[in-house]
Amino acid sequence: MNYRHGFHAGNHADVLKHLVLVALLDALKRKDAPFFVLDTHAGRGQYDLAASQAQRTGEAEAGIRRLWATRPSEPPALAAYLAAVAACWTPGADTYPGSPLLVARALREQDRLAACELQPEEAEALKSLLHGDPRCHVHQRDGYAAIKALLPPREGSTRFARALVLVDPPYESQAEEYPLITAALRDGLERFPQGIFALWYPIKQRAPLQPLMRKLANLPMKSALAIELLVRPDDSPLRLNGSGMVVINPPWQFERTVEPALRPLAQAMGESGASWRLTWLKQEKP
Repeated sequence: MNYRHGFHAGNHADVLKHLVLVALLDALKRKDAPFFVLDTHAGRGQYDLAASQAQRTGEAEAGIRRLWATRPSEPPALAAYLAAVAACWTPGADTYPGSPLLVARALREQDRLAACELQPEEAEALKSLLHGDPRCHVHQRDGYAAIKALLPPREGSTRFARALVLVDPPYESQAEEYPLITAALRDGLERFPQGIFALWYPIKQRAPLQPLMRKLANLPMKSALAIELLVRPDDSPLRLNGSGMVVINPPWQFERTVEPALRPLAQAMGESGASWRLTWLKQEKP
């Protein structure tokens, strides 16, 4: 695998993914009971936006930096995301947090994170970043296999009744990734049906996504919400036109939390034809 997220850190897809992640963490923290987070494709945890990888693509310029520069109206979910990003900054450095660092900063004493990263260099960087935090455990292993190994979640004799599983694969070959995703999510739901599973996916063109969405809708779950942000129309196969998050078993009225933040994101980071939408793949009956 050749993927390195450093080329894409802080882009519009990261902004959407991490806004949804922060909103899910905030929802979990409304109850005192502990929760477990499994990050299946964690990366290195923090990215230098002044480094050569980020500078080569400049994707953060049209993402988090444009969002900060415009400072659009801030509904609660967007304000919470921006505060979470700011809380992760290293003084004197130009960095953007990955998902494991955002999770680590949000954990309470009773919560736990298991972050999986297969690439040795990235895993070592993540271990160094989270070193000394007893709530966080870094595993150099395949993230899909970790779903089978680490669910249902437990630590010693303690079993967690609540869990969030973030699945954010590299999609070097989308056609090859889709069967791995659906198999892993099916296995995870069979092992821990009450868990929240959040899947990030890229949008280049709409048609290739439809088979994945149909298979996700048929998983053994109560509900699934697709949250999408397109910074331009989805008619170019050569560009990342947008991205989405499928949230399986979303918290109660989660769509009302996230939807007000999508318009400001599209206005701040979008080009002509930018759009957003929320779609229920499956909705639990009242």
